[in-house]
Amino acid sequence: MDKTVASAAEAVADVPDGASLAVGGFGLCGNPMDLISALLAQGTRDLSIVSNNCGVDDWGLGLLLGAGRLRKMTASYVGENKEFERQFLSGELEVELTPQGTLAEKLRAGGSGIGAFWTQTGVGTQVSEGGLPLRYGSDGRVAVASPPKEVRVFDTPRGPREHVLEQAIFTDFALVHAAVGDTHGNLVFHSSARNFNPLAAMAGRVCIAQVERLVGPGEIAPDDVHLPGVYVQRIVEVGTDIEKRIERRTVTERTAH
Repeated sequence: MDKTVASAAEAVADVPDGASLAVGGFGLCGNPMDLISALLAQGTRDLSIVSNNCGVDDWGLGLLLGAGRLRKMTASYVGENKEFERQFLSGELEVELTPQGTLAEKLRAGGSGIGAFWTQTGVGTQVSEGGLPLRYGSDGRVAVASPPKEVRVFDTPRGPREHVLEQAIFTDFALVHAAVGDTHGNLVFHSSARNFNPLAAMAGRVCIAQVERLVGPGEIAPDDVHLPGVYVQRIVEVGTDIEKRIERRTVTERTAH
């Protein structure tokens, strides 16, 4: 039951070129930076990443992006990364933009054994009708566009409504960050780091968790567990003094009284 590994490098050593990964984090909050840095250091490339966003130019998944290691990115928000924009518009990177709630549910469904689900989100848009640019060509034209999705009508409390069929997401690996974990893989997340980390963890066939503090079995009360250890295969302690960045710091200037 002891799932601990000695280092982040050891934890990701078997992630091959071309692997798919679900990566936790929301903005720059809850990014599994030690695991991302270890992937960068070992040279893994052609990765297909599923995450809420792609970090910024010099932090988060932006490190792998800037090194040219990503083949495809599935995300709901990409507005803080200029290199992301450049690679997408130049045809170097395939991008699948997905509504944020839909992306969260696709990950949760993948980890729950649900193959697909119906949602009203995206009906009547390119999300359901197809035509969203996935990859541009070198000439600036759309080389690959999203296909149309199946739409059906279901009864709702507000009457019949169209729903679009969305397929679940599951990946080869998941990389997540938690505040506390025990050696059995049970995890506790801090505040908004809980947004996408548990969902990403569920979607990976092999989930690798970095934790700030590692404790023994039974030290986390059952009611305090946010993600059961059944979803986690490897856990590595990275300490509490790791660097944590804020995506945009907004402050109010002090005024003299």
